[in-house]
Amino acid sequence: MTPELFRAIQSIVGPKHLLAGSGPDAAGYSADWTGSYRWQPWAIARPASTDEVSAILRLAAENRLQVVPSGGRTGLTGGLHAEGALMLSLERMNRIRAIDAKTRTAVVEAGVILSQIHDAADDLGLYFPLWFGARGSAMIGGALSTNAGGSNVLRHGSARALCLGLEAVLADGRVLNLMSALHKDNSGYDLKDLFIGAEGTLGVITAATVRLVPKARAHVTAMLALDDLADALDVLNQLQTASGGLVEAFEFMPRAYMEQLARHLPHLGQPFTDVAAVTILAELGATAPRDVAPEPDGTIPIATLVEDTLGGLIEKGTVRDAIIARSHAQRGAMWARREAAAELARVQGHSVDFDVALPLDRLGPFLVQAEAETARLDPGAYTNTVGHLGDGNIHLAVFTTRADPDLADAITTAVEDVVRRLDGSFSAEHGIGLSKLGSMRRRKDPVALDVMRRIKAALDPLAILNPGKTVPDIPAPPDLPPRPS
Repeated sequence: MTPELFRAIQSIVGPKHLLAGSGPDAAGYSADWTGSYRWQPWAIARPASTDEVSAILRLAAENRLQVVPSGGRTGLTGGLHAEGALMLSLERMNRIRAIDAKTRTAVVEAGVILSQIHDAADDLGLYFPLWFGARGSAMIGGALSTNAGGSNVLRHGSARALCLGLEAVLADGRVLNLMSALHKDNSGYDLKDLFIGAEGTLGVITAATVRLVPKARAHVTAMLALDDLADALDVLNQLQTASGGLVEAFEFMPRAYMEQLARHLPHLGQPFTDVAAVTILAELGATAPRDVAPEPDGTIPIATLVEDTLGGLIEKGTVRDAIIARSHAQRGAMWARREAAAELARVQGHSVDFDVALPLDRLGPFLVQAEAETARLDPGAYTNTVGHLGDGNIHLAVFTTRADPDLADAITTAVEDVVRRLDGSFSAEHGIGLSKLGSMRRRKDPVALDVMRRIKAALDPLAILNPGKTVPDIPAPPDLPPRPS
């Protein structure tokens, strides 16, 4: 990491776009969103094109310079930790290269913010269904690199399901062009899927072709009060059957979450006078004219269908109470309560966090058993839980009585034991980064880990791309003969 190397990278991106890691402008690149990880990079390069990324990685390979790709810096697992490394920020690669209403696709560079894709699609009557709280700052490259999920996975799938094609720069600087818009391509290994969810350890995603869907002509959004989580799956199935699969989101907030919301963020309000054991945020989106054309009395068919379905469930006793949004403002207020989860966890201090996936019928047993294990290990601890209930993804934060690494490890191991017994996964949508390396080592099938290490060695033999992340115990690269003088 010589001055000559710094100047060589500077000649690629320009003086304004290579920042010294020790300089005042580097502060925003030296910590993650949670504040749990801090570092000082050697430098921050901000390339503006795939060619510039390629040139930088060729230099990095020649000099064994470690490179950590960076997007909107909204990650939660330490995947951006870059002590002494070159951070490669894709923020200037922010063009929507093309968007096509007929094929319902968009070609976007890695630094495009999700909300920009949402806005561009909306102008064409379309929708990009990768939707979560950080959509105003998260970038598509990072979302693909972590295979982000969010609230619409139930209907539209995660980032991987929304990606048709990919462009990535390999560790040696070669550009892998997989920018297809094909919905079917059975010509060998599906290489693009290697890079989605790899967190920049196999290559740097620089662009993607993403799938768009018709924009909903009407949404029906409701908050439901239930006495038992076991009833929630019945509610979801009834709504799906009645609507023909139009449920886009089915979000879970238990009593403890709503009480913490009232205590710490009271301005967001409460949907019900009495806090229910289980609060569900359900949203359906309709595109067909038959579902959204107003009846003579002004009612909307999809809204009537939801009201009738919920009315039947209330009579049956499955749902205790329900409120349906009657305006955009009411819909926004409902979503604000759910999307406050990260902020709510942040204001409460140190926690042990879990992002787990379980079979839909085992979510209730997981919560009961996880709470019991937490109470056994730290009787004074309390939890904050939310979840994408429709796809089985639970976010559990355990606020311990003390910041003790040994206690955190014991709670992590115990909760992961519960997940394993119930045939779940310890990681659903936030990626592995640094924080889940121990879980990968303990829980991932050894053969799968061996295959991952072999793939890493094949694509990044010098281990320069986001080193130390995602896959534990990557072997040190072999020594190379000295370069000729």
